[in-house]
Amino acid sequence: MQSKRHPYHITISLALFVAAGLWGVYWIPQRALEAGGLSGGWGTIAQMIIPFLLLLPFSLWRKTKGLSFGLEYPLIGLLFGGGIACYANSFLLTDVVRALILFYITPVWTTIFEIIFYRQRPRTYRFISLTLALSGLWIVFGQGGNLPIPQNAGDWIALLGGIFIAAAAVRMDIKKTDEIYPILFSFFFYGGIVTLVQAFFLRDFLGSAPSIDAWISMLPWLFLLAVTFLIPTNIVILGAPSRIGAGLFSIIILFEIVVGTISAALLTEELFGWREGIGSAMIIMAGLSEIFFTSQSQQKTNS
Repeated sequence: MQSKRHPYHITISLALFVAAGLWGVYWIPQRALEAGGLSGGWGTIAQMIIPFLLLLPFSLWRKTKGLSFGLEYPLIGLLFGGGIACYANSFLLTDVVRALILFYITPVWTTIFEIIFYRQRPRTYRFISLTLALSGLWIVFGQGGNLPIPQNAGDWIALLGGIFIAAAAVRMDIKKTDEIYPILFSFFFYGGIVTLVQAFFLRDFLGSAPSIDAWISMLPWLFLLAVTFLIPTNIVILGAPSRIGAGLFSIIILFEIVVGTISAALLTEELFGWREGIGSAMIIMAGLSEIFFTSQSQQKTNS
């Protein structure tokens, strides 16, 4: 589906690079929360509920002004929120590397959904970008050349998370809404519901419930994390697919892996060798090439 190129196509794409990069250092506050007593899936639950509570007064204010409350995108909220919940909870049930690989083959599912719903064969440059991105992902995380075929519940949850994110991105691309807030609020509300439901079924893997003291001590940090990180980055992430396309979106978000790998090497004792360097470069090249070729293609279409 070729649509008119957004006037800020490149700016939004670069902003998504930044947002994805910030999620690459998300492990830092996550470890801080674990050190404070919010271990396992409890931190994920809190990080869906706190932003929702912060946004709730604004939704009530919107209602008094005759605007929508912000819950008119349940499918997008459930898909995107469900994807994030699956991604976070998969780490409780399987190896981190396997969860990352199975989740981040998202561009494959996005391309398949585009073929189904747009009824159009992807252009050649998409296959080039996909090859670069997935090869880079494989080089960074490849484990002895073994294919990451799902082998346990955690693997399947990670895979399902990627499928949900791809479906949400395509749905947002189809809707082409200019509104961001209703999608943002729907994400935290419906995503929070999915997170709580998953937590109920995975309660044996969540770890012991945090103490009251842990919740109280971490609450200010959770509010700070929501205001400075969770809400701003998700504004960019949730607003991107309808403006730059689901395919480009799904490739750029792989930049999280690049920043995560580099930041972990700089701030911890994790290694960053030739494999990580080459793989990271390929992922960056995939995103930049997709931006370039998409821009060129849409310029020709619009001219």
